[in-house]
Amino acid sequence: MSLLTENIIPGEHGKVFGTNANEEIELVEIKNELLKVDGITEVHINNDIFPKEFTIITDKVISIEEVEKVVKSTGFHAIPK
Repeated sequence: MSLLTENIIPGEHGKVFGTNANEEIELVEIKNELLKVDGITEVHINNDIFPKEFTIITDKVISIEEVEKVVKSTGFHAIPK
């Protein structure tokens, strides 16, 4: 594995994750929990596709494992794309 595959690198492009959450309220809950993580500046939700996706934008290196752990605490999964 490498730095790029195991982490979200700061920048405008962000990292896209798929999730098994379907309802708007579930996606907002995931977004709110992720925004509590130091370094995550934005979370964009894509409701137009299935399965639902969200993009995380950071201002410092964040591990994908940390993101997965936060989303799992809400009862859902985050799968990096």
